[in-house]
Amino acid sequence: MKKTTGMDRSITGKWRPATQAVRGGTWRSEHGETSEALFLTSGYTYDDAQTVADRFAGEDAGMTYSRLQNPTVAMLEERIALMEGAEACRAQASGMAAMTTALLCQLSAGDHVVGARAAFGSCRWLLDQLLPRFGIETSVIDSADNDAWEAAIRPNTKVFFFETPANPTLDVVDLAHVCGVARAHGITTVVDNAFATSALQRPMDFGADVVAYSATKLMDGQGRVLAGAVCGSREFIDEVLLPFQRNTGPNISPFNAWVVHKGIETLDLRARRQSANAVALGAFIEHRLPRILHPGLPSHPRHDLAREQMVATGPIFAMDVGDRATAFSLLDALELVDISNNIGDARSLMCHPASTTHAGMTQEARDEMGVTEGLLRINVGLEDVEDLKEDLDRALAAAGL
Repeated sequence: MKKTTGMDRSITGKWRPATQAVRGGTWRSEHGETSEALFLTSGYTYDDAQTVADRFAGEDAGMTYSRLQNPTVAMLEERIALMEGAEACRAQASGMAAMTTALLCQLSAGDHVVGARAAFGSCRWLLDQLLPRFGIETSVIDSADNDAWEAAIRPNTKVFFFETPANPTLDVVDLAHVCGVARAHGITTVVDNAFATSALQRPMDFGADVVAYSATKLMDGQGRVLAGAVCGSREFIDEVLLPFQRNTGPNISPFNAWVVHKGIETLDLRARRQSANAVALGAFIEHRLPRILHPGLPSHPRHDLAREQMVATGPIFAMDVGDRATAFSLLDALELVDISNNIGDARSLMCHPASTTHAGMTQEARDEMGVTEGLLRINVGLEDVEDLKEDLDRALAAAGL
């Protein structure tokens, strides 16, 4: 592969996903390194004044400042965009930086957003608390009700915002239907795809306009750094998102970008194996639980839809064990699985959303979403699934289940 081949869409666009994950976005310096270089620099120098003037005027494609461009970050952005099937991508400092940027860059006072009620706690905070502070109206609906999306549209509706599968209740949104409704009304769809990534689901294939990520999760995959990304058309990224990012600064560090870039090389393998482990573990314990939620299990109300939209159904599932005391007893009895509020890690992790990821929400909002006191969320990792079964079997018994 030549030094600049990884940045040439006329070539990389023909590669299959696994090849794109390993080779896409690679740009080699004059040294010809095999592992992509890490450029730790805040700024750049120039041989003459006209060069810098041309770059700041947008007439020369070179680097100007790491709040706008960095070679390491640019490689990550190209790899994510390529895998997503997007024209462009901008990396962010965290997943929530990505969600906030994807919304605020295109909204103004007087606009209206329709969001799914089932969402990560901080994403619901954006809808319930932040956007209304700026005069942006919001409505939350049951995302599984296809008719509810169109019914919620107002003359000033600008954005549909949702996750699929959703955190932590694993609600699945009908991408083709919802994106079709949005497009028919001139509404932009912003999809949080963190639970799946492009390795398992590509929302743009179903008509989504913007796809946002917490790359902290499966893309890094080993619990090391915070990162986010927003993908979209070249026009949206350069003309709508970039001015917001340039002037507000939610940028990722080159080191974190490099870590995620390397993590993506194994994303396809990890995501598929963790998905298989999740289905196997869920099926093993399902008969002992009042309720289990995973789109890979036939018991999920949108199991068939998930299988249509997704290559595999992801490493996350939720289970309701009845009440907080039982949930805490189960967590305390774990020996192999860690108690942790992260997801996407190669290690299996479990948390109690009502007291962690969704603790900042009102009880009314948690009830609306189905985040009960007995709900537990598990990220199934790469351990031998038989060891995970033994650990959950022991913990369930200790909790009286």
